[in-house]
Parts: sequence; structure tokens; C-alpha cells
Amino acid sequence: MTVHGIHHVTAISGDAQENLDFYAGVLGMRLVKKSINQDDPSTYHLFYADAEGHPGSDLTFFPWAHLAPSRKGVGLTTEVPLAVPVGSLEYWQERLMRYGTFLGALENRFGERSLTLSDPHGLELALVESDDARAFTPWEQSPVPVDKQIRGIHSVRLWERDLAKTTEFVTTIMGFSHIASENGWHRFGVAGAGSGKLLELREVPGGQRGQWGTGSVHHVAWRMPDEASELALRQQVEEAGRRPSPLIDRFWFKSVYFMEPGGVLFELATDGPGFTVDEDVAHLGEQLILPPWYEPQRPQIEAALPPLTAPQLPEKA
Repeated sequence: MTVHGIHHVTAISGDAQENLDFYAGVLGMRLVKKSINQDDPSTYHLFYADAEGHPGSDLTFFPWAHLAPSRKGVGLTTEVPLAVPVGSLEYWQERLMRYGTFLGALENRFGERSLTLSDPHGLELALVESDDARAFTPWEQSPVPVDKQIRGIHSVRLWERDLAKTTEFVTTIMGFSHIASENGWHRFGVAGAGSGKLLELREVPGGQRGQWGTGSVHHVAWRMPDEASELALRQQVEEAGRRPSPLIDRFWFKSVYFMEPGGVLFELATDGPGFTVDEDVAHLGEQLILPPWYEPQRPQIEAALPPLTAPQLPEKA
């Protein structure tokens, strides 16, 4: 039993409105679900994705503005590369500069053109040109033209103190295979190893332990086709000594959590039932949606959450 690619990545942000303005406004992703952190209902859980919220397209956030900034280090996901169409990086470079985004250099990684950047709260991202086939539905209301839009999460990059332990785990338990090594990074792929099915590891043996905070990734979720396959892989994880959580119903998917050997929090998440189980696709993300078991608390939850307004989307460019 193996994972089938990236399901979503969840990060910690600062102010929720600033987060919305950047991801829906500047990056042009669709807010497909506005909900709450089910373990801390005093804060939002915001999901950005393509127009239909396909698994593998969504980058999600817990806005915990009271936290200190994160500390980059081993045992954390240190960067989230996002897939964009081949030939679009010059568009993105100009657009991001126009809106004051902190940009790094244009790079070539494993034969793919990449542009590094940081979001307003310090999360490290990259835009990576890829023409790999993947499920994608364009968002027609995006301020970004369809032929330039973000297609989904391309890969995840992790810092590890001991590369061998994590390598053994992801290859023997999760089904990854080593693809290539370059400039200290080791790329692994699963289920065909295209965009959205990649994991990149870097060994930093003397590095300090990373610490969650604003601007850090909280966890990486990996796709499972259904509950039965998820439970089968959960058993393999448990037999490997990783102490997985029980299966947890998140309403839009079912989840199992565990730490990989290097300390990065992983999740297994089912592809279904998906974000349209409780909202029409035409109106995703417009209302605060609560899992049914939180509905009796709606008045208290709504009173505690800060108001969110639609971002002032820039004109199409």
C-alpha cells in the first residue's frame, strides 16, 4: 500500500485577511473552503486551490497571528513549490514585483525553471514550471489569466538531520522511489512521480531543530484513494513504530497523523468525499462552513472569528 501524491499542505499564517488577500488576490488561487481548525475552533482553516478543489491543488492555513515567527530548521517542511505552466515565470516575476512580494532568484532545479518567493508572513514558496498532466480546473474569476494560473502543489521540501532514516521510511513504507540528487537535494517520487507526486529531502546534520510559528508548514498530507487503503497503510506506519493517530473524520476527508522519523508531521488523507459534499461548486468558499458536529456552537464560533472580506482583486494582467 502506498500514497498516491500530495493531498494538501497546511501552514500557519498571521492575520487571516492578509493571508486571503495574498493567496486569492495576488496568487489568484480560489478560496474553496472557509472553515475552522477542528482542534482549535477559535481560528479559521482556509483552503486555497483550483476552481474545484482537486486533491493536490490545495494549500491551507491556520491563521494563528499570536504566534511568534517560525524558526527554520531540521524536522520541518521548509518550502512549498507550486506548479505553474511552462513559460509563465516572467509573468509571475513581474506580477509579484508589482505587488511587493519578496522574491528570490530564478533557478533551475532538476531541469525545471523555478522562482522562489515568500508570502507576507514568511512562508517560503517557489513557482515551478511544469507541463506534467494533473487534475486542474481553472478559476474563471481569478485575477490571473487561465494560462498562467497555479496548477497545484508541485512538491514539498524537507530538512532532515539524518537523511538515511527518512529515506528508508518513505521508500519502504510509503512507496517512494529515489529519482535524482542535485545540489544537496534528493528527489523522490511516487505513483508515476509527476508534478504533485514529489518529495525533496536535504540533510542538514548540524542544523538546529525547526520550530512551528507563523510562516511555517504545519503538516503535509498525502493522498489515499479511500478509507480501506488508508487503514492498511496506517497499519504499516504503526508496524514501523511511528505511532499514528486513530482515523479522524474531517468531514471532507478522513485523516491519520504521524511523525516521520525526522520529525515532520505527515497526514494521510482520503480523496473523498471532497469539498462539494456540503457546498455547490459555484459557491465554494463564500460562507463559513462548519462540520455538522460543530453546528450547535455556530453562534459562539462566529462571534470569536475576525470578519473576512473578499480581497480587492487586482485587474487581470
